Amino acid sequence: MNRVKEFRQKVGKSQLALAKEIGVSRQAINMIENNKYNPSLDLCINLARALGTDLNSLFWLEGEYHD
Repeated sequence: MNRVKEFRQKVGKSQLALAKEIGVSRQAINMIENNKYNPSLDLCINLARALGTDLNSLFWLEGEYHD
């Protein structure tokens, strides 16, 4: 589970802009946002950095989400 879309929209980046920034396809970003792809740890770190947040805020295990 993740909040990639929420954070991406908050910082005003398109899927394509975020994808280019971290070196993946726009389709990969879409699949991550829709929980259809589990990104590697390196990709998670790059996403968090690009979105100005930390891993704990961006990703959580099912049943563990909290604000």
